[in-house]
Amino acid sequence: MTETKKLRKRVVLAGGSGFLGKHLAQTLVDRNYEVIILTRNPDSYTGAGEAVYWDGKTYHENWAEYLNGATALVNLSGKNVNCRQTKANREKILSSRIDAVEALGDALLKTYRPPAVWVQAGSLAIYGNAGDTVCTEAAFVPDEYPTDVCVAWEEALGKSIRPEMRWAMLRIGFVLGNDGGALPTLAGLARAGLGGKIGSGRQWISWIHIDDMMKLFLDAIENPATHGIYNATGMQPLTNAEFMETLRETLGVPFGLPAPAALVRLASPLLDADPDLALNGRRGLPTRIHGQGFHFRFQELDEALADLLRKPERQPERAWAENTAN
Repeated sequence: MTETKKLRKRVVLAGGSGFLGKHLAQTLVDRNYEVIILTRNPDSYTGAGEAVYWDGKTYHENWAEYLNGATALVNLSGKNVNCRQTKANREKILSSRIDAVEALGDALLKTYRPPAVWVQAGSLAIYGNAGDTVCTEAAFVPDEYPTDVCVAWEEALGKSIRPEMRWAMLRIGFVLGNDGGALPTLAGLARAGLGGKIGSGRQWISWIHIDDMMKLFLDAIENPATHGIYNATGMQPLTNAEFMETLRETLGVPFGLPAPAALVRLASPLLDADPDLALNGRRGLPTRIHGQGFHFRFQELDEALADLLRKPERQPERAWAENTAN
C-alpha cells in the first residue's frame, strides 16, 4: 500500500459489487475514504474504490491485509434471494451468508489492528410473513424459512466479531433506487399497464430511499453510539396496494391490472423468481435508529418516488451530492 493510502481512513466492503455496494462505495469515496471492494470478479468491477479478489468463503492474506488498521468492515455478501426456492438454492443462500461471515471472522483473528466497527447487512425477512404486526427490533421471530436463514446469519456474526469491536446489524427493507433493486422493474410494469396490486395487496412493504440507506450506513460506520441490531427501513411502510397506487400516480398511469397470487406463483418458475418476495411482507419500523435522532430525508413514498422517477437516472455520486446539499 502507498503512503497516501495509509493516511486515509479505509473501509473494507465485502460483496460490494451490487446495487447497494456500488452506491456505498461511491458515497464513501466522496467522503475521502479509501474503499476496498472484496469481490469474486474484480476485473469486471466498474464502481468506485479498488476491487480485490476473494471467493467469499476462504481466508487469504491478499485480501485480509486490508482489514489491518481499517476504520470499518461492511459485509454485504450473500446470494440473491430472488431465485427459485429449490433445496439447492436455499442451501446456497444460507451458505453464501454464513461462509462469508466466518471467513471475515477468521481474518479478524489474524489482524493486529482490527477495524473499529463491523457493519453487517441483514434482512427484515427475519420477522417472517408478519401480516399486520408492527415489527420493531424486538418483534417475535418465528421458526420458519427464510427466518431461519436470517437467524443463522446473525448468530454467525455474533460468533465472528472480536469482543473489542463495535458492531451494527442492519435489517434492510425494500431499498428504492432508479438504477437497481426492484423499483425499475415495478415501474416498467406500471408503465405497461400492469401496475395493480399483487396478490391480496394487503402485504406490507417497508421501503427506504437509497439516499437514506446510505445515510444509515454512514451512521453505522461513523457514529459510536450506533451499536447492535437496527431495522434499516423508512418511517412509513405501506401495503402493496397503497404502494402500487402511489407508483402509478407518480408515473401518471391511471390504471394497473392486478396480479392474482395464483398467477404470480405460476409465472415465478418461468422467471426464475421467488413468488413469496412479492406475496409476503412485514411492517417494519426503524425504532432504534429513530430513537437516536436519525433524520430521514424521505418520509413519504410519493416524495421518494418523485425524486427517483421524475428525473434522469442518477449516478451514485450525484445522488449523494444532492443529498448533502439539502
